[in-house]
Amino acid sequence: MEDKRRRARVQGAWAGPARAAPRPAVGPLVKSQQKVNETQNPGKFFEFKEPTEMYQRIPEPRVIDSAGIHDISTSPSGVSRLRLFPLFIETKEADWMFEQLLREVPWSQKTNAGPDGSYQEPRLTCWFGEIPYTYSRSTMQANPHWHPLLIMLKDRIEEVTGYSFNSLLCNLYRHDKDSIDWHSDDEAALSRNPVIASLSFGDTRSFQMRRKPPPEANGDFTYVERVHVPLDHGTLLIMEGATQEDWQHRVPKEYHDRRPRINLTFRTIFPEANRVTS
Repeated sequence: MEDKRRRARVQGAWAGPARAAPRPAVGPLVKSQQKVNETQNPGKFFEFKEPTEMYQRIPEPRVIDSAGIHDISTSPSGVSRLRLFPLFIETKEADWMFEQLLREVPWSQKTNAGPDGSYQEPRLTCWFGEIPYTYSRSTMQANPHWHPLLIMLKDRIEEVTGYSFNSLLCNLYRHDKDSIDWHSDDEAALSRNPVIASLSFGDTRSFQMRRKPPPEANGDFTYVERVHVPLDHGTLLIMEGATQEDWQHRVPKEYHDRRPRINLTFRTIFPEANRVTS
């Protein structure tokens, strides 16, 4: 027994205490990594910076579909105002008016002059008035032979609104691919701040408006205010004040079937201004 104890003491002494594992040399590795970073990006370190430009959101269109007076903007030019009369013509009466106008108005396709040459408008039109009307660098000749139904509608609109009109541009949108692009009714023949009365028959189309951008935007319409007005069967829309000076409007193409729509736009042409620009 004594021999075993002696051997154990000897063996334990030989074994000695357990040695700790060597610790990694941190200092040199960190310095080495710093040298790599400085070599790859000399003098550059990650630093968070607040954005210097404010995020600008594209505004949602304002939808106007209720009867009444709607002021859509105010500027040095004045107040831009819409007046909306849903069901200005009752549905049954509007039905037979639509059919009569579709058959009896002498519709034709106007050819305009554009920067890339002449093109045909993607809709049919007809002009009524004793004075020619020029837009898109082509002229619609005077046509004093008003259809009796159109005279009756003009009289009714004048009675309700208090405005008077001497001319009418009729538009026929035959299907969803007929349209009119962005524009303002601001020809010199209409004078400053013209009043336009727009009466719709047939299928509903979206009448879209966008405000003209300020000079510093360099013609960029991305962030301007927008207004959408669904023009239903028998609806009357009045555009007045600075609307034509400060806003543009259009009826865009659509990507699902649309039945025909007739739009009557009553306006006042001034002979003196028209003579200068024609």
